[in-house]
Formats: sequence, C-alpha cells, structure tokens
Amino acid sequence: MNILKNTMLISLKIVTLLILAVPVLSTAAEEGDVARGSKAWANNCSRCHNMRDPKEFRDDGWRPIIAHMRLRAGLSGQQARDILTFLQSSNYTAPASSGSMTKVAESSGEDGETIYNNTCIACHGADGQGALPGVPKFSERLSKPDDVLLSNITNGFQSKGSPMAMPPKGGNPNLSDADIMNVLSYIRENLGK
Repeated sequence: MNILKNTMLISLKIVTLLILAVPVLSTAAEEGDVARGSKAWANNCSRCHNMRDPKEFRDDGWRPIIAHMRLRAGLSGQQARDILTFLQSSNYTAPASSGSMTKVAESSGEDGETIYNNTCIACHGADGQGALPGVPKFSERLSKPDDVLLSNITNGFQSKGSPMAMPPKGGNPNLSDADIMNVLSYIRENLGK
C-alpha cells in the first residue's frame, strides 16, 4: 500500500511540474530576456544555489527545473521565463571569432556606466568583483588587450573553472560595437582596481 501511495505522490508531483511548465514557456507571453534573467537569478536563486554549469542540462532540461523553482521560490511567470532564457543562453557556445568586430546594431547613445548597470551588474556586481559564483573579478581580466576583451564581450566567453559562460554581448543583442567599447572603457576606468 505504501509503495502505491508513494508512486501516486511522485506521479502527482511530475504532473504538477509539467502543468506549471506550460505558463513558463507560453508562446502568448513575453519572451524571456537574458539581462533580466541574470538579475532575477542573482536576486532570487543565487542565495540558495551555487551556479550550476548550464551545460549540465540541455536547454529542454532546464524547463522542468525552472517550473519547479517557480513554485518553490514564488517566481512570476516572466521571472521564470527570464531565468530560463538566461540559463539557456549560458549554454550557448559562441562561434570562434575572426578577431574583427562587425557592426550589428546602432549605438544606443548610452554611456558606459548606464550600459554596465543595465546589462552587466547582475553577474559582475556593482564593484566588478563578481556577484555570482565563478564570475571573475575584473582586476583579474583587465590585463588582457582591448581586442581580446572586446571579442570576449561580443562573442561570449567562459573563464576556465567557471560554471557559467557569459552570453554574447552579456545577453543584450542590441549592444553595438560603440556600446561595447563604452562599457569596456567604463570598466577599465572605474572597476579594474
């Protein structure tokens, strides 16, 4: 009798997770956003979880996990979609760069500090010391030449030993080459110490 009862409880939990996954992934809802997802991860998830390697699960493997955590952590549907998008984008391996940057967007006109605060701060922290496990301190990275750093920001990068890859353009596909150069200048001038 206990085995039957336990089996029914497990089945009920699985069905509940699958039902909860539907609102997370609904096509009628706003798509997830990597930058918002990184902030939602930092604000809701990182206090209990060390960052798991996103490659530990395929993109579809994160869906039931996020559905489960939506219930456990009281996340809104949008927060869950954003975190899912963030984790899935961290799973992405950027193609090898040819070393040249091509213009893909017009400059936002924002200064480096504004871009940093809107795109980078959730993972790298206000002081550039890394807000999430495995995110390196800027002081450890800024000895590299600008062309290497610009390529890393543009194409995404995963530091050796870090469980999480930085998505291309920090997850903000609207950043132009000029925006990336502005944020790198801001980082060098203010956060590399």
